[in-house]
Formats: sequence, C-alpha cells, structure tokens
Amino acid sequence: MASVACVIPALDAAATLGALAGRLRVALPRAIIVAVDDGSADATSDVARESCDLLLRFPVNRGKGAALRAGISAALERGVEAVVTIDADGQHPPEAAPSLLAALARADIAIGARSRQGGAMPLGRRMTNALASAAVGAIIGHDISDSQSGFRAIRRAVLESVTARGDRYEYETDFLIQAGRAGFHIEAVPIATVYGAPSHFRAFRDSTRVVRTIWRHRAGAFR
Repeated sequence: MASVACVIPALDAAATLGALAGRLRVALPRAIIVAVDDGSADATSDVARESCDLLLRFPVNRGKGAALRAGISAALERGVEAVVTIDADGQHPPEAAPSLLAALARADIAIGARSRQGGAMPLGRRMTNALASAAVGAIIGHDISDSQSGFRAIRRAVLESVTARGDRYEYETDFLIQAGRAGFHIEAVPIATVYGAPSHFRAFRDSTRVVRTIWRHRAGAFR
C-alpha cells in the first residue's frame, strides 16, 4: 500500500506507546502514525507528541470504539488507502503489520489472528474469544478465527462504507459483522500471541456489550 496510517487507541499507555510507535516506524517507515488519547490520567499525550505524527485527545474517557472512529476519520482525511489499527498496550507485534497489509492484495480486511492454543492466551479470554468468533462467523457466513483482535488492516473502501455502532469494545465486533454482511472479504493473518501487559478489557462489562451486539445482529437476521 502506497499510503497507510496506523491508528492507536490509547488509554493510560505512557509506558508502552513510545516503544510501540518506534517499532511501527521500523515496520512501516512511510505510515502516518495517529494516536488517540482516550482520556488518559498519565503522560500518554506527552509520549504521543514525541513519538507519533498526529495526536487526538479526548478530555474524558469515551471508549475504544470512539477512539478508533476518531482516529480512522482523521486518517481518511489525509487520503490514505488503508488503515492499520493496533492496541497501545504492546500485546500486538507491530512487526506483523506488513503481513496484514500484504493480505489486502486479496482481502478487504486482514485480522491479526492470535492462537488460542499453547496457553499464551488466558483461559477466560480463550473461552470468550472462541465463542464470539464462532458467533460472528455464523452471522456473516464466513469463518472468523479471532473476532476480538484489535490488530487489523482495512481498505479505505471498507472504512468509507461501514458505519459501526458502539463506543467501546463492541465497536470492533459490529464493524466486522457489518463488513462481512456487506460482502467484504475478511482474512486471518496468524500473529504471535502476547499477553502480560494490563488490559482495559473488563470481562463482564465489555463481554456483555459484545454479546448484545452479536445478539442484535442475530435477531435481525431472523426477522
């Protein structure tokens, strides 16, 4: 891709954002790096100003979906052909970003798919990931191996066509379902499974939002 932006939703990520942006610069030297500080209480914005090309900042926490929506909009305004989304906590290997972009030669969305085998992914997350991925795949009629991965490469045409609902983690699920139903091709790209950094995903609260999104689409399919 000749013109790419990397969008990083960031909440209290001062400890990890700088290193992540640096690794992205090596992996994608020509990419525009956009950080969205989602109401952080630490020095995330200061780190972003030093390490990223563009900083957007919410004065209060609005949620990952809202941050992605704002970052993607800013990226599209700059005329990019594709957007890579990646979490700020260091749990996605930015070195895999070129592989995700290469997959866009044959797909509209490439998802960095983590393995649920081997024990690297915590048991609770393995279970919710497997169930959500199976449900999303059933709705769109296409296997999805990791619907919860925030590491994605997405063509501009998809971003201009899909208007996903939700301001928090359910946004990414809604986006995949809407894109799949619209006929866009989604492909998985295997990536390393990295856990260890604290996650802002709250098992009950955020899983409930994801389940509601899935149920809404399933209910709509049977009307």
